[in-house]
Amino acid sequence: MPTNSQNRSTRFAAIFVVALVAIVGVGALARDKWLPLVRSATDQVGEQDPHAGHDHEESSVGGTIKLTERGLKNIGFEPFVVEPTDYVRELNLPASVVERPGRSQVHITAPLTGIVQKVFISPGEAVDTNQPLFQVRLTHEELVAAQREFLETQAKLSVVQRELARLQELGDGVVAGKRILEQQYEQDRLQVTLDAARQAMLLHGLNEEQVGEVQRSGRMFREITIRAPKHADEHQPTEHEETPHWFTVQSLGVALGEHVDMGRELALLSDHCELLIEALAFEDDAAAIRRAAESELPVNARQLDRESEDSQLTGLRIQYVAGQIDPVSRAFKIYVQLPNRIALDKTSPQGTRYLEWVFKPGQRMELSIPIESWQKQIVVPATAVIDEGAEAYVYRENGNQFQQVPVHVRYRDQRAVVLANDGAVFKGDVIAGKGAYMMHLAIKNKSGGAIDPHAGHNH
Repeated sequence: MPTNSQNRSTRFAAIFVVALVAIVGVGALARDKWLPLVRSATDQVGEQDPHAGHDHEESSVGGTIKLTERGLKNIGFEPFVVEPTDYVRELNLPASVVERPGRSQVHITAPLTGIVQKVFISPGEAVDTNQPLFQVRLTHEELVAAQREFLETQAKLSVVQRELARLQELGDGVVAGKRILEQQYEQDRLQVTLDAARQAMLLHGLNEEQVGEVQRSGRMFREITIRAPKHADEHQPTEHEETPHWFTVQSLGVALGEHVDMGRELALLSDHCELLIEALAFEDDAAAIRRAAESELPVNARQLDRESEDSQLTGLRIQYVAGQIDPVSRAFKIYVQLPNRIALDKTSPQGTRYLEWVFKPGQRMELSIPIESWQKQIVVPATAVIDEGAEAYVYRENGNQFQQVPVHVRYRDQRAVVLANDGAVFKGDVIAGKGAYMMHLAIKNKSGGAIDPHAGHNH
């Protein structure tokens, strides 16, 4: 039979159970009030870093990320301030630098048959108009014959002129008029022969000065100096240029002492102070390109594989559009004038001058032709927008954190993105112009979305 002590223990256990059930019930009803406090306390405990007192490289909560100054430098962060601006939609075309047909190359040929006695130039050297290039000792038989005929005719003409002057001094009564008339006819005949010989020498390569020297000295011209020609067009140097219009020796085709025939190429000079950009466009874009050419809209160009300022060209003009379309690719060519600049101007200890141009034939370019203009658009760098499936994000600076902001992309090209002005970002907002992709990866890693190291492998 239970004792009094056992009855008291049973009553106390029953009371404790009833009290515990009551507490649990009341706690369940009031969970909305005490549960956030517990979670907050738990979070504060969980945020205690064993390395307290040191800078944290990064922390992320949901769609935000916090980076230290060192972390921003590590990801190459560059801020971009959102400002509505006008945007010109451009047609980007693959292109390359080419020479101007009939202008950029000058072939120096031997005007006469002879032997090269002196070579005044070397490959890569810069030469100016009328600068000596070669000296050739003439062995051209036709030129020798033309000079001989010229000198002989000149001597005969001098004799006839002196005889005619003597007869005219004697008077009409002493010398028959027929004799004087015969001498006048002979003088006219010799003058015609002399003029023909003069033209023959000019035709065979002598200039007026050289023919005059033959006439004054009475001696045959034995050597000829071949000089750089005049430029096909006059080039006006810009205010930034210190060097006028120069040729460059692209190749040298003869050696000292070599015998050359008339017409043999001696050297090839290049004139690269102005070149062309040759771009390829498809037939569907012909109408837009035609409108840009008719309106003389300035076009831009960019040298591929380079990001320096001198690789960006603005304010260029379309020179002409080719009149043929390739039947296979359905593409046609566009040509844009390309003023060149001197990159290196060097003079050797021997006084030889060498020039290097910024733009060279064969360089790959990208041509941008304006085809449409939009007013007051939100335009950001292409590196500021991160795509993830159907969503696109930018990272906006908010105090010492960066917040992931979904945006709507209206248009994009390789360098810029046009965002819809729908309130996602506002004027004056600071977003990550560069470094946004690394921020996105950091948030994905913190949320458990890290990339599987075995992705792309079959097991």
